[in-house]
Amino acid sequence: MIVRALVHDLMDRSRISAVRGDVEFVRLPGQLAGADVALVDLSRVDLALVPSVTRCLGFASHLDRTTIEAARAIGIEAMPRSEFFRRLPLLLGEAG
Repeated sequence: MIVRALVHDLMDRSRISAVRGDVEFVRLPGQLAGADVALVDLSRVDLALVPSVTRCLGFASHLDRTTIEAARAIGIEAMPRSEFFRRLPLLLGEAG
């Protein structure tokens, strides 16, 4: 299974890598294409640029309800940052 992440913060990258060591970190939204699962820091990307992938999981500040709702409207499984990192082992476990 190919898991790619568009996450720039080094601490967030470390937390993701601790759950799954084979995540490929990318710098541009277009590089998520072809992934089975994409992980996206929604606060740092234009949602219109996120390509459609089999499963896209995104996070943003719990205060940024507008971004979370906009992401959900286009099919991204979006959630507050704290929930994302709390649930990440389960979310990636479900993905295979």
